[in-house]
Amino acid sequence: MANEQNLIPFKKGFDVRRNTKGAPRKVVSQYAELGYTNREIIDTMMNLVAMTQDELKDIQDDEGNTALERTVAKAILKGLEKGSLYNLEQLITRAIGKPKETQEITQDSKIEVIFVKDKTIL
Repeated sequence: MANEQNLIPFKKGFDVRRNTKGAPRKVVSQYAELGYTNREIIDTMMNLVAMTQDELKDIQDDEGNTALERTVAKAILKGLEKGSLYNLEQLITRAIGKPKETQEITQDSKIEVIFVKDKTIL
């Protein structure tokens, strides 16, 4: 619980508690500075998803590949080891997007409405 002894007012100018740089840049923005476009990132992810396990291991182990390729290959391989589709689902969702989900609700029962003076009871 805060008390007056623990409260330190902000100093004018530099203060370690202030975030002067703002929020960190998104990954896509960082790759854009390196020359990647959003479409190229998506194409790279989808190409890696379509590769065999041996090809993914080669990409992961080769230090000449980009960090994006190695990271995505490692995520896919880890999902294969666990037998989980979670990593693969997340990669595809990030690359393509999630389809619109709709739900249909039907009601077959009747609703009774009773009117009493100055009141409505459902």
